[in-house]
This record gives sequence, structure tokens and C-alpha cells, in this order.
Amino acid sequence: MKIADLYIRVSTEEQADKGYSQRDQKDVLTKYCEINSIIVRDIIFEDHSAKTFQRPQWIKFLTQLKKHKGKSQLLLFTKWDRFSRNASDAYQMISILRKNGVEPQAIEQPLNLNIPENKMMLAVYLTAPEIENDRRALNVKHGMRQAKKEGRWMGTAPPGYINKVNEDGKKYIAISEPQATYIKWAFKKIVDGPYCTKEVWKMAREQGLSCSLNSFWNALRNVCYYGKIKISAYNNEESYLVQGTHEPLISESLFYDIQDLLNGRQRGQVQKGIAIVSHDRLPLRGFLKCPKCNRVLTGSASKGRNQYYYYYHCLSVCGWRLQAEKVNTAFVLELKKFIPRPGISELYKEVIIDLFKDDRSYQQEERKRLISKITENNNRITKARELLLREAIEPIDYKSIRKEAEETILKFEAKLNDLINQGKETIEIDELSNKALEKLENLDLLYLNADNGAKRDIIGSIFTEKWSYDGTQHRTNKINEAALLIYQINRQLDAKKIRIRTKNRNQSGFVHPIGFEPMTYGLENRCSIQLSYGCINGTKV
Repeated sequence: MKIADLYIRVSTEEQADKGYSQRDQKDVLTKYCEINSIIVRDIIFEDHSAKTFQRPQWIKFLTQLKKHKGKSQLLLFTKWDRFSRNASDAYQMISILRKNGVEPQAIEQPLNLNIPENKMMLAVYLTAPEIENDRRALNVKHGMRQAKKEGRWMGTAPPGYINKVNEDGKKYIAISEPQATYIKWAFKKIVDGPYCTKEVWKMAREQGLSCSLNSFWNALRNVCYYGKIKISAYNNEESYLVQGTHEPLISESLFYDIQDLLNGRQRGQVQKGIAIVSHDRLPLRGFLKCPKCNRVLTGSASKGRNQYYYYYHCLSVCGWRLQAEKVNTAFVLELKKFIPRPGISELYKEVIIDLFKDDRSYQQEERKRLISKITENNNRITKARELLLREAIEPIDYKSIRKEAEETILKFEAKLNDLINQGKETIEIDELSNKALEKLENLDLLYLNADNGAKRDIIGSIFTEKWSYDGTQHRTNKINEAALLIYQINRQLDAKKIRIRTKNRNQSGFVHPIGFEPMTYGLENRCSIQLSYGCINGTKV
């Protein structure tokens, strides 16, 4: 009598849970064995797809078969599509089974594989289900592509959104709070703050963002967040964007600012942000450089007899280190130099209000500039099309020019829309400037009372590059222009107070026109004021 193993497979987990298909296959196979006097050695139940043979129970069965050859002579299943839906893989597996002394056979589609003509029928039995799978997959792909063209997000919702189904049974994504708030905060932080992407992700995770680093990187590149859906290139159709039916989380201009920043970092054109999470006792970690070897200092704690002592130190052979408490205290004293003296804040407020009033004319000029750039790139496309019609350029060159121009147009249009929306906003500039200047006048107390993240925000907003501290004084090459202006004015006031005649008394006290972004932070409310103005006569202030 022959010994056989029965292989029972279903195509979905739902069928496996209900058990109907499995029980039916089992009944048919066991009756067949009884009628033909075949001994059943084992029954293998499988609930994985037949596209490949990477199925848990099949791998286990094949391993046991190779270890114990001769235990069975047959592998029985109902139809060949239960065995495989991939013809090439099926032929290879049949060869492996026969080498191990096992003959595969479908009881409802019996074939004697020793007869050459039957191999043609085997090809039909194996190819038909594979064609059916391919057709089904193609229909699903076309359906999903059409849904995307209609603006619907297909697949798992990205961080900040959640999958939902409407009354018509159509799937869509909706904003999920508080994750959406964390995502928006992280996007703005990357553009505004001194931190690198990984550091922003860590800070967002501390707030409650449930998102892996890889998913966060993908989110930064995902056009879904400003309300678009990307249609991938397919056959002769190029990739393009369509307006999504979901609600956007960020503005289009913010998205393109992030892309420019990320692309610049990849090319090494943009200075990398701070990439270090610091201890509460080490807020300056990652900002300081070694005064001996110029390397970035790290920080750590050394255990004493009764407590831990914190140090900023260098990891190189120079071995430089200094007590963190001393460095932190010296930095607070340095921070006080950037607090505006009495009377200066009122001047800043007047400048801010004047600039705000002039902002309308700036917006008009910027709007004209953006429209001009959009027109310029549209003309590029038109000229390239004319050259293509005259066969002066190749089609591939025309596609490259058009793609580049269209991407540029999208960026300028996003900035133009932001300008239009800003023109509709009502801002209480007087109240906002009062709050900002109040925080600026108490910068040292604001720093001391802030949490570690806010402290590092204040540090990064003043010192745009890393600096060194040798135990007596701070040395840096570059400071935020706003902070530098305050520092210069304070020094000049001190010089007048103690009647010191400066060497460059005859030189102009005007500061070169430059834009800057002073940022003020609070424990509860944080705000930033962006300024860009000509000059202030420091000698007359």
C-alpha cells in the first residue's frame, strides 16, 4: 500500500478561520485515499498565498521530507492551483519532490507525468490560475490608480492621518489628533530650528508622536501633507500630482522649503543642525567646540563620593574638559550682554511696527516677482515646445526642460498663494511685539526657567555657529545679526557711560543692511518675529 501526505491550502485567512474550504478539501482527499487503499501519513494545512512557495507549513514539510526520505510516496491535493499559482516555481518544486521520492498529484486533475503529452496539460493547469492572479492584480492596480486620480489616498494612512470609510463604502483619510499637531510642529521645527531631522524626530517623540524614524523621513517627502496625491509614471503616462480630497496639514510653500533644506543637506550646501540630545545639566552640549583641537565637545557625568559631577569634555587626545556648572554660569553672564538696555526696546518696537506697515508694499513687490518667475518658466516650456516642433531638440530634452520648469512653477505658485493668504490675515502687531520684547528684556531669566529644549532653542537662535569657551571667555565667528546689533549698541552705551573714546570714532556707526530672525521663547507661549530692514545708527541710539 502507498503512503501519502495530504496538502490542504486556502487562499485567504478568512477562509482559514471559517474552515469551510479546508474541511471540504480534507473530506475529498481522505475519501479518495480510502477508496484507493492509500495510507494517510500526515495532513498539512496552509493558509498562505500560492504565488510563491515561501509558506510556513510548506517549508516545514519540505524540511522534514528531506530529513526522512522514503516515509511517503505521494503528495495529494485537490487541484493544481492548491499546489501553486506560479508555473515556473511549480516545475522547480515538482522536480525537488520527485528527487525525494514523492510524486505530487491533484486528485481532481489527475496526470501521469511519466507520459510526455501530459506535461502540456500540466502547463495549462498551472498557467491558468497564474493568469487569473495576474489579471486580478492588474484590475486592482488600475482601480487603485483611478482612485488616486480622483484624489483619494490609497493604502495605510501616513502619520497624522487615520483611515476611515464613508457611507458609500469608499475609503479615505482624515486628520488624527494629536498626531497631526505633532507632525505640523515637527515640520515647522525643521525649517525654523537649528536641529537636524533626527533630533526633531526625537523631540516630537517626547511630545507623543508615534512614528518611526523611517516613517518620519518618508513623511517629509510626502506630498500628501500639503493636500496632493502623486500619480506614479505608468506605461507612457508620466508622473504628476493631483489635488487630494483630504485636508492638508501644512502649506505648500512650507513643504517646498523642507525639500530645499533636505536637498541642500544632501549636497552639503546647508550647515547641518545640532544632532545631539543633551542632559538637563548639559544644555550646551553640541554647541561648544574644544579650544585646543576645535572638535565638538560632548558632555558626561563622573561619579564622585556622594554625587555625580558633570563635565564638558573633548573625546580627542587633547583631553580638555571643564566643569559644566562653571560653563553654564559663564554662558548666562554672556547671555545678559544680548539683553537690550533701557530705551532700546521702545526703538525696536517702533521699527517693527514701521516694518509691518511697509509689509504690504513688500508683498506687492514679491507678488510681482513671483508672477514674473512663473511667466518666465511658462515661456521656457513654450520655447522648448517650439524647438521640439522644429526638431531642434530631442523629445527627451524637451521632457527634461518641461519637468524642471513645471517643478519650479509649483514652488513659486505655492509661495504666491502664501502671500495672498498672509494678506488676508489680521495680526495684532502691537500686542505681539510687546510680548516678544518682554521676553527679550528678560532673556537670562527666560533661559534659566526654561526646559532643556527651550534652552537649546534660545542658544541656537543667538549663536548660529558653534563656539569655544576656554574657561575665561567665549569665542565665536558668527552670531545672529539681531543679537549682534543689540550687543554692539550695549557696548557703545557702556563706552559713553564711562566716557571711553573709541578708536574708530570717525567711522560710520551704521550697520550693513542685512536680514535677521530674532527668536524669543517662553515656557508656555513661544513666538518668533522675522525682520529684514536697512540700518540703525548705533552711535545716536
